[in-house]
Amino acid sequence: MKLNPQSAADLSAQIATAIRDSIISGELIVDERLPSEAELAAQFNVSRPTVREALKRLAAQSLIRTQRGASGGAFVNRLSYEDAYSQQITTSTLLLSMNEVDFDTACEARYALERACAPLAAARRSADHIATMRTEIFRQRQPELSDEAFCASDVAFHRALVDAAENPVLRYQLAGAVEAMQPLMNMITFKTRDRETIATLHERITSATDARDSSGLIATLSDLERETIALGRKAFKAAKSV
Repeated sequence: MKLNPQSAADLSAQIATAIRDSIISGELIVDERLPSEAELAAQFNVSRPTVREALKRLAAQSLIRTQRGASGGAFVNRLSYEDAYSQQITTSTLLLSMNEVDFDTACEARYALERACAPLAAARRSADHIATMRTEIFRQRQPELSDEAFCASDVAFHRALVDAAENPVLRYQLAGAVEAMQPLMNMITFKTRDRETIATLHERITSATDARDSSGLIATLSDLERETIALGRKAFKAAKSV
């Protein structure tokens, strides 16, 4: 691949993209050793530090791993859903922290994704999933629970609902929504929300899931979305009046 010196992306980013595309296309397979830094530098007609920076970018995305020693080098990584899950959370958190999307948009996406997994969650939920959800509802109703702990419980509740779908691809897609968006929403709405209202909605979600009532589950998630958006708007209005 020839690099474009006029591109907005720097040379190391272009090299990382080229190698990533080769991995995605299958040209470079799992556990295959990449060419050495010197060979890559010659191939792309750049310096070795530029190649090194490109490899760091790929390692940060868990696309490659490096090994030291005589048999060392850079190798195509074997990605797992757990690795991808963590990356999705990190990326979503960064985007949200940079205010790339507004609150209503984040809510819309977050609950649309969760409603998408609702039919599978209702069909496949186990007793353990329901028990986890009910445990978190009980925790949320404890008067001495801190705001931080309530937020953690809220995340755990929705993670249990997503896990009930028993689909790793959906779980990956919802990682950012549950693990990144949910804490953000809690951070914005904690001063305006009524915990009992949230716990009651969670109770309805749990009952619908337990009864394998996907329509009721979807409807209640929509009710929770409306409640969350209303709380967010109330919080923003209060902040502007200060």
